[in-house]
Amino acid sequence: MPASPSPTPLPPHTDVLIVGAGPVGLTLAASLRQLGVDHVLIDRATGVQTGSRAAALQPRALEYLERIGVTAEIVAAGERGRGFRVHDREHTLLHASYGELDTPYPYVLLASQQTTEEHLLRRLGELGGGVQRGHRFLGFTPDFPGVSAVIADPDGLLRSVSAHYLVGCDGLHSAVRTAAGIGFPGEAPEQLFTLADVRLDAGASGLGEDDTTFFLSSAGMLLLSPFADGQHRIVTPAAPGSAAPRAVDIERLISERGPRAGRIRVAEVLNTSAYRVQERVAERFRAGPVFLAGDAAHTHSPAGGQGMNTGIQDAGNLAWKLHAVLTGAAPAELLDSYHDERHPVASELVAFTSQFAKIATLRDPAAGQRRNNLLAAAAATSGIVDWVAAKLAQLDISYAREPNHDSPQVGDRVSPLAVPQAGLRWTLALPGRSDPNDGRQREGVLSVCHVPELRTPLLVRPDGYLAAHGVPAEPAEVLSQLAQHLPLPLPVPSTR
Repeated sequence: MPASPSPTPLPPHTDVLIVGAGPVGLTLAASLRQLGVDHVLIDRATGVQTGSRAAALQPRALEYLERIGVTAEIVAAGERGRGFRVHDREHTLLHASYGELDTPYPYVLLASQQTTEEHLLRRLGELGGGVQRGHRFLGFTPDFPGVSAVIADPDGLLRSVSAHYLVGCDGLHSAVRTAAGIGFPGEAPEQLFTLADVRLDAGASGLGEDDTTFFLSSAGMLLLSPFADGQHRIVTPAAPGSAAPRAVDIERLISERGPRAGRIRVAEVLNTSAYRVQERVAERFRAGPVFLAGDAAHTHSPAGGQGMNTGIQDAGNLAWKLHAVLTGAAPAELLDSYHDERHPVASELVAFTSQFAKIATLRDPAAGQRRNNLLAAAAATSGIVDWVAAKLAQLDISYAREPNHDSPQVGDRVSPLAVPQAGLRWTLALPGRSDPNDGRQREGVLSVCHVPELRTPLLVRPDGYLAAHGVPAEPAEVLSQLAQHLPLPLPVPSTR
């Protein structure tokens, strides 16, 4: 896809300045555009980047992308994987199947990050937005009520943009995070990974064609994942200083670490790269008018295909809150909930993927055998595989302040199979059969639907999480009380 042109000169004022037009920045921009929020999206690159690492869209991310009208096209362009499989080269130790998950998308969509970006960019264009390409963020100064950002344009000329809010979606080495003085503590394990996108000879066996498969052996871990158009992605640990693998090197790795059955030949090497994992979470996701999202806020092992998906959900959480505050529908304190809700998710994710990577890369044969025995035992234990599938699919994420798995709590995800999604509007779900007046508020901020199985009215946030239950059945009354159902900070107890 050609680079997105700059439709207009860089404006001097905007409500939201977004730095970084990867999947996270594009998701945020498309969301804000759909909500009618004025924004500017800049990126230093001249077009969509090739050779990116992210390769899987989880059900939860697909649910959100449906809200901004892009999921159907991405699904058509990708490959539907049934789930994740852990294999010891001869037997499946654990298979986390997505087939029974409570979602309209019971699969992991295997598609490159480039594909995801291209479809998000197309959707942003349909909504009337675009990317200011070749623009580099240099820094900012406070400028009440927001910031004044300094940006170098494609000709190297310095421009100033005043914005109420600044969002850094600019990756691991975020210039926005640095300019805001936000710490990025964590670790950078001495572990290098090699990634290769390849075409294999037709008829290769033992590949788990519908699954992303982790092959575990004493020789090392190897991840093999099918893509659309007959491609496969292979990821494996590598020694420091390793050269980019050739076809013969990839065949040797598969022979040493992959399935024992049959010989697999590489017909074509499409792309190779190497990367070093870092495990970090920003100290704050918000510093006044500045926010961080995606890799700028958290970075971790790619194990389980979680990174890009988490960033997409960062954008979904932040977009409707910015809209509510900028339109006066909510107090500015609502924006504090972005950090409060997303920071714990990122911290838990880093811990989970770190442990997963350490277990997967064990080299000691005895330790590896104990790991394999433990995985097999876990797979045979009731509920474990379902838990793993829901976690990898990110359907278990909740913002409930007091989790209670016996009944839905405020902050829990609401399945689109239970309450249909309505774009980026709030949804009032009422008990009973469909009514001719369903959707009578659909053009505003509230959509109404009737769900026969409901026992009590539900109010669902624009990002798909439960805002309240037992609310009035009258839309006008719900709208008048909307501020009562925002995730505002809890009041600080008096010290008197």
